[in-house]
Amino acid sequence: MAQILVPSTQWQMRVPKCSTFGSPIATKMWSSLLLKQNMKGAAKSAGKFRVLALHSENSTVNRTEKLLNMDITPYTDKIIAEYICKVINPIGSCNHLLKQDRRQWNRHAEQVKGKIKTISKPVEHPSELPKWNYDGSSTGQAPGEDSEPIPTNKRHKAAEIFSNKKVVDEVPWFGIEQEYTLLQQNVKWPLGWPVGGYPGPQGPYYCGAGADKSFGRDISDAHYKACLYAGINISGTNGEVMPGQWEYQVGPSVGIEAGDHIWCSRYILERITEQAGVVLSLDPKPIEGDWNGAGCHTNYSTKSMREEGGFEVIKKAILNLSLRHKEHISAYGEGNERRLTGKHETASIDSFSWGVANRGCSIRVGRDTEKNGKGITITMSGPSRPASNMDPYVVTGLLAETTILYEPTLEAEALAAQK
Repeated sequence: MAQILVPSTQWQMRVPKCSTFGSPIATKMWSSLLLKQNMKGAAKSAGKFRVLALHSENSTVNRTEKLLNMDITPYTDKIIAEYICKVINPIGSCNHLLKQDRRQWNRHAEQVKGKIKTISKPVEHPSELPKWNYDGSSTGQAPGEDSEPIPTNKRHKAAEIFSNKKVVDEVPWFGIEQEYTLLQQNVKWPLGWPVGGYPGPQGPYYCGAGADKSFGRDISDAHYKACLYAGINISGTNGEVMPGQWEYQVGPSVGIEAGDHIWCSRYILERITEQAGVVLSLDPKPIEGDWNGAGCHTNYSTKSMREEGGFEVIKKAILNLSLRHKEHISAYGEGNERRLTGKHETASIDSFSWGVANRGCSIRVGRDTEKNGKGITITMSGPSRPASNMDPYVVTGLLAETTILYEPTLEAEALAAQK
């Protein structure tokens, strides 16, 4: 059975920001997505769900639905808190997967995981929750005799950058557009595609409506609502160019918050697709051939870019980005070279360019930005657009470091200007 349980408007949910150790999510109970029913009056009853996409002979979910919706508040003050942790496995522990299937490597190399803890009473703020460690030896991240945290915590480095006074004063804004692909569970083929076959060519699917053009809208809508409940700064969603592929946007977010919200939103999406019996893929090129890949447009600006004279600041930032092009590309996600081929709305991964209103460039500047001499965003598009599996802490931190803290030599600037 595959079900998507979409909460009604009676529900309230809050997810605190991620921390270095993982983010606890505190609510009265886990009911599909840690949902707490907002009861009125003395009468208490199980929460109502709208059930979508029901099929299969297995009726396990039907049998457990009442338990998932059970209201435990009359019987206990205890709550269930779920701790979210971003896991980065060392390359060596996944090499066997890399040789067999790059897509499987992508799913194992970086993941969001969670575990659940009973808390004796309700809390008002994450700071009231106890810290809880994560055993890296169980995931191949650390030896059993030394399962302490290892130096793959990308949030720590990003937090250092975003706490720098120069960066703080520039109030860096980020808007991240996360694309993802939904796959059928047993065959790992996009949702809505005939097994072993292909749908009609791309064109009608982007922002499309209708059973023959939109596959997985219930998952996208459920995720959208759950993120709003969670306090995640989600700002929109749409069907993407390849059928079975979707996008949602997070932002504008300031500094480290952008990475926190993307990772938490990815975790919620994993839980929803798990419940629906669908596989979530962040692979940048899930289907080879004449099909669009999946990226993660990153929109960015600083205070100086948004003020009078900001266009000159933007051009200086672009110059810095051009000088560190290779470093940025290497940090923009695994397998990005399979997507950035010069086709399907991308340019070559090996070149750097920028332009006004040009989607094929590395950096795209809005036409209004040029006209007004300032702007609220420059967009990492074309070959510099990060892959869908990018680490948002790495990308946002590197952007801030390159455009605010990095000081190139005069020789390097002159050479870049000539190019």
